[in-house]
Amino acid sequence: MKYEAALFDLDGTLVDSVYDLYIAMNLTLSDLAFPIVSQGLVQSWVGNGIEMLVKRGLSGDMKVSEHLDPALADKAIALFYGHYEQQVGEYSVLYQHVETGLAALRGIPKALITNKARCFTEKLLDKLALSSHFEVIVCGDDMAKKPSPEPLLFACQQLNVPVSQAIMIGDSKSDILAAQAAHIDVLAVNYGYNQGENLVDLNPQYLCENFLDIIPVLTQR
Repeated sequence: MKYEAALFDLDGTLVDSVYDLYIAMNLTLSDLAFPIVSQGLVQSWVGNGIEMLVKRGLSGDMKVSEHLDPALADKAIALFYGHYEQQVGEYSVLYQHVETGLAALRGIPKALITNKARCFTEKLLDKLALSSHFEVIVCGDDMAKKPSPEPLLFACQQLNVPVSQAIMIGDSKSDILAAQAAHIDVLAVNYGYNQGENLVDLNPQYLCENFLDIIPVLTQR
């Protein structure tokens, strides 16, 4: 086969988890007497880790305010962690056909690469019965986050697969840039959290509308 390993993003690619994040965000903002935000805004801010998500929530914008007090941000992040620990997995669901697709790809070694902290990642994977599909799991607090290529290169090393024979599957600019920096082919899915980016402009090797569309890509010879 052309690809000997598949590297998957989590949120926005395999799992629609935005409602959990939305609830935790607004509980945090309410604790601090900040204005609450819409689910659509939270979804547009997802993709760069919890710390950045919280800073965007405090700023009320994708661009973090240059006037944001670092001590306030640290307090808000700690509050968010507490709320999210209670919420993680409560409302998260697998995207359509993910279970079928992963089962069909059982013979291909797989890694999960997420910017989410390990404590939340493992809880979410357990709730959705996803852990068994992945030989390697790399989380946002293990090393540099995407768009750094570091977690992708580490995953290939752990799977003992050359980067030329791996493919990254994700839904965001961070996934695409990380793959390009690692010289790994990338398949972008169009249904996730793309932060308003038109993913085709980022030149992924493949762009798919449906999770099942990745199967012929990964199984081509």
